[in-house]
Amino acid sequence: MSNDHPVYMGPRLKRLRRELGLTQANMATDLDISPSYVALLERNQRPLTADLLLRLARTYRLDMAALATDSHDDNIARLHGVLKDPMFADIDVPALETSDVVTGFPGITEAFLRLHTAYREEHLALADSRAESRGPEGQDASDASASDPVAEARRFLAARRNNFPAIDDAADALATTVAEAGSLAAYLKARHKLRIRRLPRDVMGGALRRFDRHRDEVLLDDTLDNASQTFQLALQLAWLELRAEIDAPLKTAGFRSESGERLTQKALASYAAAAVMMPYAGFARAAEKRRYDVEALGRQFGASFEQVAHRLTTLQKPGDSQVPFFFIRIDPAGNVSKRLDGAGFPFARHGGACPLWAVHQAFRRPREIITQWIELPDGQRFFSIARSVTAGGGAWGSPRVERAIALGCSAEHAGRLVYTQDPASPGPETATPIGVTCHLCHRTRCMARSAPPIGRTVLPDDFRRASAPFGFSDI
Repeated sequence: MSNDHPVYMGPRLKRLRRELGLTQANMATDLDISPSYVALLERNQRPLTADLLLRLARTYRLDMAALATDSHDDNIARLHGVLKDPMFADIDVPALETSDVVTGFPGITEAFLRLHTAYREEHLALADSRAESRGPEGQDASDASASDPVAEARRFLAARRNNFPAIDDAADALATTVAEAGSLAAYLKARHKLRIRRLPRDVMGGALRRFDRHRDEVLLDDTLDNASQTFQLALQLAWLELRAEIDAPLKTAGFRSESGERLTQKALASYAAAAVMMPYAGFARAAEKRRYDVEALGRQFGASFEQVAHRLTTLQKPGDSQVPFFFIRIDPAGNVSKRLDGAGFPFARHGGACPLWAVHQAFRRPREIITQWIELPDGQRFFSIARSVTAGGGAWGSPRVERAIALGCSAEHAGRLVYTQDPASPGPETATPIGVTCHLCHRTRCMARSAPPIGRTVLPDDFRRASAPFGFSDI
């Protein structure tokens, strides 16, 4: 009996052939098979045997592991997740049918997944445009949203739940090679002949990292802490070796502005750097083992609190997903400089977040982790942790910026976090009632309100002055 295990990988074989610039006849000649057999393989009407898989790897000098990796299970998980969208709630799609569609119609599956991703992006864009009726100087809000590169980048990441499996897979393989070399600096020296130099801030001219191609050097600001230095080296390595994986998701995105595309590319490069520092498989296992203890994970992987919190939002790989988190970073004025959502939290797309959320209290309690249960007006409950973080500094007189970050998940997942394990800690019944933003919150007695909700008439106060900042009608 043959030990060959047949697999169906027609779309990948077709993509490989096109990337190599070959016709079906060319590939047939190279593999010593008929052109019609190549066509049958590409249409998944014939299995690709182990013998033929080995022949492909030898003929075209391909990495056997990468070639044999099957995305079948991932696509089943992705399609199953998409079919949970409320728009499909009235359609009963058994798991067996999902598997049959992915196996029998891989091209249609990929087309459907791309279409749903595009739908989510447009849905988020519509939410942005409706959040305020007019933009500055009479500009239509939809036009304002379209020209906002930050909004474009956020929509791109939100539509994909800030998860890019191809980048994670490539980064995992790269991280293994780096570990064998001993360190990022050693790998860059051995693989790319690059020397690492740490220079004073005044010599760096305001740059944290600079790649000097002429001298084959990577220059780093010597005031960076260890986690930041490691991240900058990982980022440089990502630009050198993971450029294809970084750029691939951008090709079908249809950005409306060049700046939006560049901001997204930067975000994906940072994603790749974090994936090199904290490889998906190992980091996901450690996160579960340590019950998502951010500080402990930071010590284990040599990363900062913010780097770990950010990385936790990316652990939604189809077929290997962990606790879905949301993440937000704000400055003391309440400006949001980073926002990522994998937990279905309804962030305010315009205006500030609710002042009752503990993330705003973190500045008064520096470096302390503040836990809080929160409840939205519709009854949804979430658990969040908040802490202040510092960027910059490192030397006397060096500028520094204080920010606060919050990391949270829905109540159903909170029991998996170390922060909820203390028997004396408050439970979900103590949740603080918050709103998304004042314009959308209809809690009538909130003392922290800064504006009345949309659609409610403000009442006069000549005879009665409410304790809340605004009195408004019930309807």
